[in-house]
Amino acid sequence: MQPKYKRIVLKLSGEALAGEEGFGINPAVVNETAKQVKEIYELGVEIAIIIGGGNIWRGKAASEMGMERASADYMGMLATVMNSLAMQDALENMGVPTRVQTSIHMSQVAEPYIRRKAVRHLEKRRVVIFGGGTGNPYFSTDTTAALRAAEIGADVILMAKNSVDGVYSADPNKDATAVKYDHLTYMEMLQKELGVMDSTASSLCKDNNIDLLIFNMSKQGNITKAVCGENIGTVITK
Repeated sequence: MQPKYKRIVLKLSGEALAGEEGFGINPAVVNETAKQVKEIYELGVEIAIIIGGGNIWRGKAASEMGMERASADYMGMLATVMNSLAMQDALENMGVPTRVQTSIHMSQVAEPYIRRKAVRHLEKRRVVIFGGGTGNPYFSTDTTAALRAAEIGADVILMAKNSVDGVYSADPNKDATAVKYDHLTYMEMLQKELGVMDSTASSLCKDNNIDLLIFNMSKQGNITKAVCGENIGTVITK
């Protein structure tokens, strides 16, 4: 198979690593995801990964505790680092060289995020996992994906979803009349209020002309199909 993209950002949700348990890190799921990443690595694609932290810490729990938003967001950033280290370990056990870079300084755990160093790792055929979000509260990991994609010059953001094969006009699990979109512009996405990603992330992608592909990662081989440009989800462009 011939890859369509040279350099990608793969955005994974934290919940994707939890499996059916819905909480924590499921080793079998992490290894299966790492196996799919290895497949595209062997195609010669330069890969950066960003993983959410929802399998460990959710804002809902913080609101129920009455916790300050900034503190809750910092806890979420630490959760993303835990997921990043789990993915790094799985990839390296499969022989894929990997580096974790964090926006929050924790030198005993991972490298600090340095843009030029991240790009050099990619050029040297290492998978780079960005942990810790942007390093600032009030920003989602979607925004992190858009920001890092712009900084490293990625061709596309592959946004892997669980059991959803693209963007629909409504929730397909609740509305039988929901229509799937094969292609949208960022402006259309915002106007229709489709909730694919937050408005900050959407604006970053639009302003920097970064394509976004939303697809279902639950099906084996879909990450490879997405990288090779097969029509398996919804493409959002400027």
